[in-house]
Amino acid sequence: MVIHHFEKKNSILNRFMAEIRDVEIQKDPMRFRRNIERIGEILGYELSQSLNFENTTVQTPLGSKRISLPIDDLVLCTVLRAGLPLHHGLLNYFDRAENAYISAYRDHPNDSDEFEVVVKYLASPSLKNKTLVLTDPMLATGKTLENVLDAFKQHGTPEQIHIVSVIGSKEGVAHIEGVFPKNTHLWIGAIDDELTSKGYIVPGLGDAGDLAFGVKL
Repeated sequence: MVIHHFEKKNSILNRFMAEIRDVEIQKDPMRFRRNIERIGEILGYELSQSLNFENTTVQTPLGSKRISLPIDDLVLCTVLRAGLPLHHGLLNYFDRAENAYISAYRDHPNDSDEFEVVVKYLASPSLKNKTLVLTDPMLATGKTLENVLDAFKQHGTPEQIHIVSVIGSKEGVAHIEGVFPKNTHLWIGAIDDELTSKGYIVPGLGDAGDLAFGVKL
């Protein structure tokens, strides 16, 4: 797996990463969602440089101009519900992409530390020979993305896979390295050191879905 880790670089991305972690700024859900969206835009721009391009001619009112444009058939897939703001950020830039949605959640029997990831809904176009971009803001254990990859097998084999995450854990990144094809690209804002016994990233930022859309039952 090719890992693009942006915490080590100085850029405006650091501002948005700091704000989504800040417990005071997190009290404003609209700002939290917008910051996740902006992170998606930045990571989308970085990702775009790895795509395939082709020269074409654009006609202007005064002449013509040769320009290089991306030609990949993209499918953007988000893991509901936490992934929606990140998905929107990517869609702002890849506005011609097809879209897929999948629901995946952790089931903790009797509120125990042990859990399994349950996938209940998937809507997707064919992935055959396309470029699949998976968006999941919190790459904790990596089990969600493993189950998502398995669920997509019925939709064809993509030519290329990109994963876009905001924050991950070292354990989660290591897990998906062993699951996804070797030529998969991971675009991630930060990689934190620890996981709690229930699989939450430390220091992380908390529950991204709850911060964006409200606490669930």
